[in-house]
Amino acid sequence: MTDSTFKRFVEVGRVVLLKSGPSAGKIAVIAEIIDHNRAIIDGPTTGVPRQSFPYRHLTLTPIALTKLPRGAGSGVIRKQVEKEGTVAKWESSTWAKKRAAMEKRRSLNDFERFSVMVAKKQRRDVVRKTLAKAA
Repeated sequence: MTDSTFKRFVEVGRVVLLKSGPSAGKIAVIAEIIDHNRAIIDGPTTGVPRQSFPYRHLTLTPIALTKLPRGAGSGVIRKQVEKEGTVAKWESSTWAKKRAAMEKRRSLNDFERFSVMVAKKQRRDVVRKTLAKAA
């Protein structure tokens, strides 16, 4: 059998990012697969309650918990997540950093946006002058 290039499978222990609902933007773990449309997810360390969630409102991440039994309770999931440092893994990923940067950008007020523009102009000017000097 040849190895598939596809790596993110819907499986028990897969860490998912929620796309909608009150917990949108948080991560959770698939605890049990209900059918081809829904799974039971749980995020005991991220504040996501245990619930049935449709796959179309989830994004599968490359992170998965190892050796998580099917239908594991919140306590077991919490221990496993803390043992493997899953939340830290997620927060150190490029994907999470990009999301955090986007959220930070969205939350800026008018003056903060202006300050960013001025800082970019100053940086651009310094870069331009050093390039002109080097050439």
